[in-house]
Amino acid sequence: MKQLIIISLFLFLGANAQAQYLNQKKSTGPGTLFFYWGYNRSIYTPSTIRFIGPGYDFKLQGVEATDRPSTDFNEYINLTTFTVPQFDVRLGYNFKRNWAVSLGYEHMKYVMKHGPTYNLSGTISPGIDQATGWSGTYSGDTVTTNENTFHYENTNGLNYINVQLTNVFKIYQSEKGNFALTTLMGVGAGPVLSYNDFTFAGEKSMETVSLSGMGASGHFGLRAEFFKHLFVAANVQGGFIGQYRVKTRPNDYDSHARQAFLYGQRDIVVGALFYLKQADKCNTCPNW
Repeated sequence: MKQLIIISLFLFLGANAQAQYLNQKKSTGPGTLFFYWGYNRSIYTPSTIRFIGPGYDFKLQGVEATDRPSTDFNEYINLTTFTVPQFDVRLGYNFKRNWAVSLGYEHMKYVMKHGPTYNLSGTISPGIDQATGWSGTYSGDTVTTNENTFHYENTNGLNYINVQLTNVFKIYQSEKGNFALTTLMGVGAGPVLSYNDFTFAGEKSMETVSLSGMGASGHFGLRAEFFKHLFVAANVQGGFIGQYRVKTRPNDYDSHARQAFLYGQRDIVVGALFYLKQADKCNTCPNW
């Protein structure tokens, strides 16, 4: 009788544990594929930008910049303009329980501010630019800028293409599994693709494309999951971007800018979860 009770107890506990195991949401398990799309806002630390081109090599120190969110709501919902605002898109895969790897394209916008005073250092040959009045050699001279005569931005944009390693951890799940909360925390790195607009020396160049540098970042997010397949997530991210060669003129390889700065980003995204069937060690049971 004692042995029967012990066996029954083990069977009950085993069945209960198995039921709880199978009731765990797949979203944190291996074989989960996820995709999301959303929109971001970003901030940047002041930086020193060096500009190099024919007849000039100078730095502007303390340059401030802002992002440029779209204010027209139709741009977010129109199929022909939904990529105009600052957006994030990502595809990822859980390669083991609680760990995912993903590839993302983060379209931020970097726009130089006008109004603050900056320090100018370097050399600008006489006659290069009559509009700014900058000519000669400078050593930290205070200057102000005007968008019509001097401007620098990456609005189409400052594109951070990165691979992320993320810990995916469930903190809550409803009894029936139709709602869950999951935290996302990890690191990322990758190249920066720039579309640069530059106004100087009486010339305005638009959307000059270059693979301009590298970025490294850390991120944290909270994901609300619905009916096992849909989710809404809020993420925050911060990191470093080094743009070592931003091409500023489309027909002149030597004309470029250099800078490095820290950035912060927040986004709201919507996405979907898909589950790829995998087998466990016995090669017969679902390995969620």
